[in-house]
Amino acid sequence: MRHIVVLTGAGMSAESGIATFRDSGGLWEQYSIEDVATPEGFSRNPQLVLDFYNARRKAAFEANPNKGHVGLMEMEKDYKVSIITQNVDELHERAGSTNVLHLHGELSKVRSTVDPSLIYTLTPDNCEIHLGDKCEKGSQLRPHIVWFGEAVPMIEKAMKIVETADIFVVIGTSMNVYPAAGLLNYVHAGVPVYLIDPKEVNVHQPGIHFIKKGASEGVAELRDILKFQNQ
Repeated sequence: MRHIVVLTGAGMSAESGIATFRDSGGLWEQYSIEDVATPEGFSRNPQLVLDFYNARRKAAFEANPNKGHVGLMEMEKDYKVSIITQNVDELHERAGSTNVLHLHGELSKVRSTVDPSLIYTLTPDNCEIHLGDKCEKGSQLRPHIVWFGEAVPMIEKAMKIVETADIFVVIGTSMNVYPAAGLLNYVHAGVPVYLIDPKEVNVHQPGIHFIKKGASEGVAELRDILKFQNQ
């Protein structure tokens, strides 16, 4: 069974109503990265950061997987599918995908500020954290999110997964955020690469198959292409 490795970004969940970050009207036009997505921002104004992620978490819990998420899940019938996502929602899992690696953390989880191994899972009925909410060691809880300037603990595991790909797919990411964008360098020579995005993506690498569509239509077209190749 061939192994398809999929790298997904914000465009994967845009059709589900999850706000993107870099697009026109995206979250980074409304909020400063330095204020809500850095350790320094959390130190300066933890209330602002907690409120920001409480809102993101509520939106993620209310969203539903789109046809793109479902299409990737259905591909597991014919392929081994590994998803490496930059997204912090759980829409891949809720669609039924069974092998998902989160590079940048997960909105549904929070962790201790003194012991990163102390991680707690929130529910739709209890999805907010506030100043004064503490871990069992008595420290403030923070979002289980990889902020700018922090290490990406899962990147080495992601590299090893990419190295095993028979087909590599990129969906809905600008390929501007490192180290995630560097995963393309770990695809072995000769492995077909498909990039699904309705916008131009600034990737200068020969041999990439561009599918200029959104996630739902793009995944459907990818499935048709692979089905035709297998005939």
